[in-house]
Amino acid sequence: MRIVHGWKGLEPAERGASVALGNFDGVHKGHQQVIAGAARAAGELKAPLGVISFEPHPRQIFQPGAPAFRIMQPDQQARALAALGVDIFYVLPFDQEMANLSDRDFAIQVLHEGLGVRHVAVGFDISFGKGRTGSPQTMRAYGQELGFSVSVAQAVGDEGGKFSSTAVREALREGRPDEAAAILGRPFAIEGVVERGRQLGRKLGFPTANVALTDYVIPRFGVYATRTRLPDGREIAGVANIGVNPTVSGDIAPRLEVWLFDFEEDIYDQVIETDLVAFLRPEEKFDGLEAMTAQVMKDADQARALLLPDIG
Repeated sequence: MRIVHGWKGLEPAERGASVALGNFDGVHKGHQQVIAGAARAAGELKAPLGVISFEPHPRQIFQPGAPAFRIMQPDQQARALAALGVDIFYVLPFDQEMANLSDRDFAIQVLHEGLGVRHVAVGFDISFGKGRTGSPQTMRAYGQELGFSVSVAQAVGDEGGKFSSTAVREALREGRPDEAAAILGRPFAIEGVVERGRQLGRKLGFPTANVALTDYVIPRFGVYATRTRLPDGREIAGVANIGVNPTVSGDIAPRLEVWLFDFEEDIYDQVIETDLVAFLRPEEKFDGLEAMTAQVMKDADQARALLLPDIG
């Protein structure tokens, strides 16, 4: 998959795709329906399959004080799109110029003149352009005028409602990673660099890899059964705490601290990706390190019982 940053001055091979348009944070099952519409058109038109997204996410510009909300980091998003067979991932800068484009200017300057799109697939609830005035109906009109076809994906979901990034965030914030996974089609995963911590866990018998949450949506503080992928592709079962570790000192910034079972290698400064598989219990403050350690061992037993039959 080729990643293209921007929409101006592109090479011929980077233009003329059938594209899915959206933010695609999470690349969940609803997003996959939109991309499937673009894929069908790509096959009919014998065009590359493209996906258009924006960085930074527009919400970060328009709601700078809002709580962290990202479901995926850009690298994770790119991998998820590549797995769906996407040929070109257009990462468009959401800067002042982009924010000020009307819906019509976006269609003309970005989609038609810049990317030379042959088809645009959108979701039923898309809005685009300054003031969010663009809609599926206006996109169809622009497509007729400018010479690209348009498909509109309808809502998909289950008995709990439509699949959406908002529903994923709500599930995670409420400690329901299984429901988030059902919408995503895969577990929610936190990716980041392993940082050096206090190394207290190592002294207590459960060494942890510590990863900052950066701008991820903050899941419910607590203990989770996890699976962690290492840079070499190995996947290790474990148990993790997400929170501020109130027993020890109470960190200001919440983080992921994951204990990888039966693993003793040095992975400081390496990038790991940890799936949240199941929520075990809320984070709590213990009377001391001995009580905390005893509970961590119980958590580990519970996590092993959940995970090891699946990976063994």
